[in-house]
Amino acid sequence: MRTVKLLLEYDGTDFVGWQYQTNGRSVQGILEQALSDLLQESVRVTGAGRTDSGVHARGQVAHFKTNAVMKPRELYRGLNGLLPEDVVVRWVDDVDEAFHARYSAKGRRYCYYVSQAPVALNRKQRWFVGHPLDLAAMQRCADAIVGEHDFQAFCKVESNVDHYRCVIQTSRWVRNGDDVTFEIVGNRFLHGMVRALVGTMVEIGRGYRGVGDFPVIMESRDRTQAGMSAPAQGLVLEEVLY
Repeated sequence: MRTVKLLLEYDGTDFVGWQYQTNGRSVQGILEQALSDLLQESVRVTGAGRTDSGVHARGQVAHFKTNAVMKPRELYRGLNGLLPEDVVVRWVDDVDEAFHARYSAKGRRYCYYVSQAPVALNRKQRWFVGHPLDLAAMQRCADAIVGEHDFQAFCKVESNVDHYRCVIQTSRWVRNGDDVTFEIVGNRFLHGMVRALVGTMVEIGRGYRGVGDFPVIMESRDRTQAGMSAPAQGLVLEEVLY
């Protein structure tokens, strides 16, 4: 039995998230159906990250095991012919049988996109914030999370995890014209973590809170002390690192 690795891009607008759910359309469910139809066998797909409802991906990685002999190029063409227009397979290849999309990953890179002017194009991949933002203050907060920290204050309360510690390698805000982007790279991310971080930093950037409030929020380990969750539409899983 062979192990096949996929690189995927999708617009999460009309999905309940990556993971199969009974209450709506999931990326995993759509992909498994397409693979099962193409290969004429039951296929189970494992993704590197369980993106939430409305969250997009440019670099999601998944793997599956199959007895089919179809070549990677044929899989690529066949899948893209069967998948809906909001899911695209960017790359297909055979990998070592020990490869696991989730557990083999060393890190993930997310970007959160904020537009400070109304846009028509890409509006479904932006959070429009039509107020001045103090980017220097937001960057001071971003600098504070580099390294290993407890992120319970930025995690959804109902999350079932063993611990809340994550190691962040990159955390930065970048302005490009009317667009402001938050880039973050870490070894793991908690449920809702990036959106809670962005929402809190934007509140600080708008002057609703002070920069000095940020470490107090982190140390509280209390989600109610942090800011709002930024809308899902601005978040993109850009890359999975192996």
